[in-house]
Amino acid sequence: MTFATTLRFSLFGAAMSAALGLIGCSNTNDTAATSDTSTAADSDKPAKTLAITQIVEHPSLDAMRRGIIDELADNGYVEGQNLTINFQSAQGNTATAGQIAKQFAGDNPDAIVAISTPSAQSIVASTKTVPVIYTAISDPVAAKLINENNVPIQSNVTGLSSELPIEPQLDNIQKIVPNAKTIGYVYSPGEVNSVVVLNQLKKAAPARGLKILDVTANRPTDVAMATRSLAGRVDVIYTSLDNNVVSAFEAMAGAANELDIPVIASDEFSVRRGATAALGVNDYDFGRTTGKMVYRVLNGEAVNTIKPEVMNTLTLYASPKHAAEQGVSLTDELLKNAINVDQKAQNASK
Repeated sequence: MTFATTLRFSLFGAAMSAALGLIGCSNTNDTAATSDTSTAADSDKPAKTLAITQIVEHPSLDAMRRGIIDELADNGYVEGQNLTINFQSAQGNTATAGQIAKQFAGDNPDAIVAISTPSAQSIVASTKTVPVIYTAISDPVAAKLINENNVPIQSNVTGLSSELPIEPQLDNIQKIVPNAKTIGYVYSPGEVNSVVVLNQLKKAAPARGLKILDVTANRPTDVAMATRSLAGRVDVIYTSLDNNVVSAFEAMAGAANELDIPVIASDEFSVRRGATAALGVNDYDFGRTTGKMVYRVLNGEAVNTIKPEVMNTLTLYASPKHAAEQGVSLTDELLKNAINVDQKAQNASK
């Protein structure tokens, strides 16, 4: 399969405060960037409040959050002017995510954005009235956010999912490691999105002569040990957007470097942080697209008239540097059709 820099797949129906008392949460304010052509805070836009929560802070989810805030600013809702944003991270703790959800529901903001599957599940379980926009969800059906007909389970819910077809992921793995026989998969069994990906891998792998060896990492501190347990047992490691893994990705990459096992991921930031390559959505663009949905809600549209959407644009990212550290080399053909994050980093530093 030849990868274009941007690959498009048609997926189903792409029709598209402050909680200071919570123990174990972080509370920060994101500053929105406005373009020169934006209206800044439009005088005709009433003040709004927006609550944002995510299960953990890591570059991928943070880029999505930044994209949401930038999109709102470019459309006249500027934090600190006519928009108040209350952000809470659960710091990887699902119990804390539940506490945040209950407090946000009690605060009754104009809208709640839930970034990641665990956060979205907690928020939706806590309110049936406040508009909820989920994002960074791999499988909203399995997460019980929408049904198989793309209809939200509650009338106050909509959002954007990032379902990645598993076949192109396996194509990518076999292109980079053509002799691979066994794929290692480190994941958290408590994350529905990760379990869904594991099941997809196990279903698709045998037809390609591949085996899947999965190991669990219930906490970010378990990721390095789980990775090392794959020594001598796998030819390559694949990671989805498992939040435990992504939040400790440097630990996984370090262990993989020691073992000369290439890591193939599914987001750009994991490649920047140590993976050989990834085929996934652009996280910041994902946030901008989510931000358009949030804007519609803040601007007065009923949330039940906004259909859930799927982000269906995939980009190939690669790092020759990290590939060499993990014992593989990337072909000129693959690099020609990928965004080289090493070059991107060099250009940014100039």
